[in-house]
Amino acid sequence: MKIFNPSELKKLYKPKQDSSNEDNGSVTIIGGSKLFHGAPVLSLKAASRIVDMVFFASPEPSVGRVAEQIKSRLMSFIWIPWNEVEEYIKKSDAVLIGPGLMRFTSESQNPNDKTQMANDEEGKRTREVTERFLKKFPNHKWVIDGGSLQTMDPEWIPEGAVLTPNRKEFGLLFGGKSDRKFGITEDTEKSTEGTEKFVQTMAKKYQCTIVLKGPETVVCNPGECVLVKGGNAGMTKGGTGDVLAGLTVALLAKNEPFLAAASASYIAKAAADELYKKVGVNYNADDLADKIPEVLSRLTNT
Repeated sequence: MKIFNPSELKKLYKPKQDSSNEDNGSVTIIGGSKLFHGAPVLSLKAASRIVDMVFFASPEPSVGRVAEQIKSRLMSFIWIPWNEVEEYIKKSDAVLIGPGLMRFTSESQNPNDKTQMANDEEGKRTREVTERFLKKFPNHKWVIDGGSLQTMDPEWIPEGAVLTPNRKEFGLLFGGKSDRKFGITEDTEKSTEGTEKFVQTMAKKYQCTIVLKGPETVVCNPGECVLVKGGNAGMTKGGTGDVLAGLTVALLAKNEPFLAAASASYIAKAAADELYKKVGVNYNADDLADKIPEVLSRLTNT
């Protein structure tokens, strides 16, 4: 498989000296829940370093109060009321949906388990919200992550969207690892070539870009695939995927999907490797988000 060449980063959009407000991109991030209110914050933290404006909306009312508290120390995003989110989607260059949205907790529901049932109701809400926005705004630039990937149907994927699943989310969305009608078996998936073939098959079928996250990340659109190497075991920590999603939507605002997706993956891994040199695996998602601007600047300007 073709290895991502960091020289591709030179193609990324660079703001002009005479830019004015929002010339360099605006994005909307939709996510958060009563259990995962920090996930979209990590996404917006990463995105706010790249684009001019980040709007944040959540179907969970308590997330709004959390966001207001966060704004006392982080002013680089605008929290918007849930009933106004469609207006901000319309004005945004790209939209991220899914970080921190609740998934279904179990395939088998126990009616005597009130907590499980409540969480499954949250999963249903994630599914409804995801379907509503993807179908209403099919021509927008989308990044789909987290809870949305775990509750949606693949037929809802808008053409040109970027999906950022881990292997579990990939399996949930596309119905398991193997699809024999495309000539792909579990044996072929054990190889990099087999994984590439299956990921690209799905990218072609749904006309999207897929970022299959892992120690070696596979990025495919209908026409090409690249392997993004790098990274380390510190990236298994919670929240690093939310950072990647935020970086991806920020780059997508002013770049084409495949370049944005592959570049974001490479930059995130490079930032993680910089942290590893200093502290080993003893860093978290906040550290990763903070490191990305420095690494992005160096990689695109040298």
